[in-house]
Amino acid sequence: MKLLLALFFLATCLVLVAAQTEKQPPSPPQQPIPYSHKLHAGELDLKCSNCHLNSDPGEKMGIPATSICMECHSTISADKPAIQKLSAFAKNNRPVPWVRVYEIPSYVRFSHRAHLSAGSSCTQCHGQVKEREQLYKEVDTSMASCVKCHRANKASVDCTYCHEQM
Repeated sequence: MKLLLALFFLATCLVLVAAQTEKQPPSPPQQPIPYSHKLHAGELDLKCSNCHLNSDPGEKMGIPATSICMECHSTISADKPAIQKLSAFAKNNRPVPWVRVYEIPSYVRFSHRAHLSAGSSCTQCHGQVKEREQLYKEVDTSMASCVKCHRANKASVDCTYCHEQM
């Protein structure tokens, strides 16, 4: 009987630990330069498209070029070490080696422009960016999640809609 109670207690503890672990957000990746979306998108109310350009044909939202950052930071906070590091990348015409938080597999066709034109918002796939000092993957972008969203929004769930035919 004592063994059964001990096993029950252990199982309960494991379930509670697992439940708490699931609620913890994943650690954000270490970025080469600190960047606050909370400041830029939240407090300054910059739109995603101010920095993340969507060049034709509009499939990808680009990671901002250092020249875009330097439009403001050539004067704003130019004396801060992080901005000086950013400025060095810009002067050497090198991109900042940002660590991607979300990445679409190469075998998936995805158009940011098509999704935005259909009424999707950035937060649907990227979470509450305006509230984040550092971004982490907080939204499930698995195929199951995409299919669920497509069904909810009456978009095609035909395989060839997002995947090339073999």
